Amino acid sequence: MTKILVQQRPFLTRPENFQGVSPLVAKILARRGVQSTQELELKLKHLLAPTMLGLSQAITLIDQAIDQHKKIVIVGDYDADGATSTALMVLALREMGADVEYLVPDRFKYGYGLTPAIADLAFAKFTPDLLITVDNGISSHEGVQQAQDHGMQVIITDHHLTTKPTPQAEAVVNPNQLGCPFPSKALAGVGVAFYVLANLSSQRKQDGKSHVAMVQYLDLVALGTYADVASLDYNNRIFIDAGLQRIRQQQCRPGILALLDLAKRDAAHLSASDLGFVLGPRINAAGRMETMDIGIECLLAPSLEEAYPLAEQLTQLNLERRQVEGKIKQDAMTALEQIELDQAHLPHALVLFEPHWHQGVIGIVAGRLKEQFHRPSIVFACDEDGVHIKGSARSIEGIHIRDAIELLAEQYPHLVTHFGGHAAAAGLTIKEQHFAEFKTRFEALIATYEAELFQATLWTDGELSTQELNLTTVDLLKNLSPWGQKFPSPVFEGSFKIVDFRWLKEVHLKLHLALADGKTGPIVEAIAFNAASKYEFNPMQDYVHLVYELDRNEFNGQVSLQLKVIHLSQ
Repeated sequence: MTKILVQQRPFLTRPENFQGVSPLVAKILARRGVQSTQELELKLKHLLAPTMLGLSQAITLIDQAIDQHKKIVIVGDYDADGATSTALMVLALREMGADVEYLVPDRFKYGYGLTPAIADLAFAKFTPDLLITVDNGISSHEGVQQAQDHGMQVIITDHHLTTKPTPQAEAVVNPNQLGCPFPSKALAGVGVAFYVLANLSSQRKQDGKSHVAMVQYLDLVALGTYADVASLDYNNRIFIDAGLQRIRQQQCRPGILALLDLAKRDAAHLSASDLGFVLGPRINAAGRMETMDIGIECLLAPSLEEAYPLAEQLTQLNLERRQVEGKIKQDAMTALEQIELDQAHLPHALVLFEPHWHQGVIGIVAGRLKEQFHRPSIVFACDEDGVHIKGSARSIEGIHIRDAIELLAEQYPHLVTHFGGHAAAAGLTIKEQHFAEFKTRFEALIATYEAELFQATLWTDGELSTQELNLTTVDLLKNLSPWGQKFPSPVFEGSFKIVDFRWLKEVHLKLHLALADGKTGPIVEAIAFNAASKYEFNPMQDYVHLVYELDRNEFNGQVSLQLKVIHLSQ
């Protein structure tokens, strides 16, 4: 198994900068690059000003389309960000009086984004005057041209990276397009859509026209942003906190409440991570296993009665997704067993393909392999055309997977048909006949990166004192949330004396610990889930070194501190 190096996070800003907070909080904030204590004030008034390139052109076009009763079609994407973006556009525009429909490409038939085939489909089905993309389109040069040839105007709203000039659409809104002055490059697709709609509504309100209170849709913005694993910079943390508050108060889409009910989660106590690990997978399951229309219709549903059957479908699809994913992961592990799985022999990149694998879950499997082996991973499945295979890539810190694929595509143009994505995740299409060559060349390219990048490192916030190991600290940290991508939940380390231990169901390890420095102090309880398969625990040793999160354990009405073990060594 991959050897893990435990290190303390470096300070990115100075702890002294933070006045009026405890030394522990000051250090946690400094290790996450927070600039000032204002960033703890997650108020909507602190959202960045709408300085995006192309925003005013987009607003003018949509405003005219509403006033002139033109047909608008939203072209979405088949993940949770795409689903929330599509639902947000449809709900807000309809409330402003627009004639609007939506279309999401079938993952298995059309692939990703505004392709010429999708432009044809939109024209045949709706004959729109205006086509708006959400969460896609920044690389859709041919699709934009095809839509315009059909007489449509095109607005692209997207957040994906590009190093190329943008398509010749009537308006392009993307903070990551070349020359855009908007300071945050971390917006998800739904965040971009929100900025367009909020500023459109504001303009229409000034002009005395129908408009909408966009605050009511922040549940969708929070869900799409977190589920898309967007970096939680200050702007995104404001969005997520505001959306979470609305969900906790049940001021959210009925579809979200139905999904939470089926997942047996209490909306009142929802955390940001639940957006990514409870709601996100259920919405995503529609696009992975069937059609994203189910997910979008669930989010559009005006009542619990209408949302519930759709939420039940999503829950069932998510169960199927987990079964299929488990089977592919098993296949992948069997394939990898043919390689000696130790750090010395592991390839620099894991590139796998089996013809029978399901296209809908290869991204999740690539993510699992990346986590387990700390290697960039690409998992391929067959495309429907019988000629191409589609790959989903996930990468480790320091290796920009989209740029690596682009570099390979430029060096060997015959190898990569299409690609797109971000630093940590990307998608690509190649011809099946080129798989072996692609695998060899990609592994060779990744092998040129610095060796230390391939060392799995677990970053901690250091040790806690005896006085800090209490429920007050748990509450203190909760007040700093939401935690997530690039704003990670605090993780601590320390050595403890083992007072007692027992195995639960022979797989989970329960520990009772005293501080290892010999000082008197409370006995602390720790739980290491699935410890039997993860760690080598020697009961004859007196001490254990843990990396852990602080947690609150509630049992029989009693609340106590619990350390949730992330890593154990002796």
